[in-house]
Amino acid sequence: MSYCEEKIKKKLPKTYLRKHVAHEIGVALTFYKHLVPVMDKYFYNDGTSKDLMSITGTIPVKFDDKTYNIPVCLWLEESYPQTAPICYVRPTREMKVLKGTFVSSDGKVELPYLDEWKTGECDLVSLLQVMCVMFGDFPPVCSLLHQPNPEPEQASCWLQFQREAQIYSDSNGSMYMYLPREDGQFFQQEHETTC
Repeated sequence: MSYCEEKIKKKLPKTYLRKHVAHEIGVALTFYKHLVPVMDKYFYNDGTSKDLMSITGTIPVKFDDKTYNIPVCLWLEESYPQTAPICYVRPTREMKVLKGTFVSSDGKVELPYLDEWKTGECDLVSLLQVMCVMFGDFPPVCSLLHQPNPEPEQASCWLQFQREAQIYSDSNGSMYMYLPREDGQFFQQEHETTC
């Protein structure tokens, strides 16, 4: 087990299949360098919450021969890998979610790969690959920048977001993702992109 996987395993509660989950996350992080593992509180639709492992950050999506960094969050329940991750697109303030075939209006990702999840056949790397391909065909977000008075139903809204997220950790091990503004400065609000 690599150093990265060992650190992830230590973060996971004993209710998880710790060795398996840490390994899958470690492999995903080698392919997707702008994702980080974070234990955080997930809020269910019924109002209950639970501390779950998540992978949050950006994934590279190719659209019109350009690569865009799409902010996502994948939540792993304790039953993972028997159950599929709960996935969301997490737009920044300069973005809005484009409700479509594979993304709901609140950013929840609804892919056939997730609906047909099979233990032993499906994994995080494959899921992330599917998300990159599908988001390239059906963009999940668009930029609100450079659009005078954007209309909520505007069909010509296209991806214009192309910035690198930077990940920072504080002394207690919490990790934060910051996205630089166009002027190169960082947003001042904490938890701007937390899931």
